[in-house]
Amino acid sequence: MTKRIRSKYKIDRRLRVNLWGRPRSPFNRREYGPGVHGQRRRKATDYGTQLEAKQKLKGYYGNITEKQFRRYYREADNRRGDTSETLIGLLERRLDAVVYRMKFVPTVFSARQFVNHGHVTVNGKRVNIPSYRVNEGDVIEVKEKARQLPMVLDAIESPEREIPDYMEVDHNRMRGTFVRTPVLGDVPYPVQMEPNLVIEFYSR
Repeated sequence: MTKRIRSKYKIDRRLRVNLWGRPRSPFNRREYGPGVHGQRRRKATDYGTQLEAKQKLKGYYGNITEKQFRRYYREADNRRGDTSETLIGLLERRLDAVVYRMKFVPTVFSARQFVNHGHVTVNGKRVNIPSYRVNEGDVIEVKEKARQLPMVLDAIESPEREIPDYMEVDHNRMRGTFVRTPVLGDVPYPVQMEPNLVIEFYSR
């Protein structure tokens, strides 16, 4: 287990948001940063605001490295259309993000582990790469041996999240279809994301 996973809730306090909207987040009890100087608030600079927006969006998707995240930005920047909307679409097409959205697992961190352990198939083929890019119309299914895992059953029953309308899910059959690539307004982020500031950060 990485240090990032063990200390994931520190991200909430550092960014001063309940990033994943979870009731157990320590930010719900202490709405200030960690450490002895956590309650001090400095006036935000343009750079600081952009950096925070980048850290929020990158942190939300779990263990994405800075190198990987910058690569997503470059790909989005090279495509036609709104770069910030394209960036969101690329992130939401990650297999671990799709498994999380379909409520087969409780967190984005467990989604990465779930995929890594080979519990998921895409169009009938086993895929164990969390960053695998799902295409519109792809069918994602939980393998038979993993369907009764307590983590999976708890996630399905959890009232914390709703399944977005850009995917169709049948929890009885433990499968779902990625219907279409979403735009920012479609994605049920618990906090406000500002991908336009992320683009400005990398464009400096």
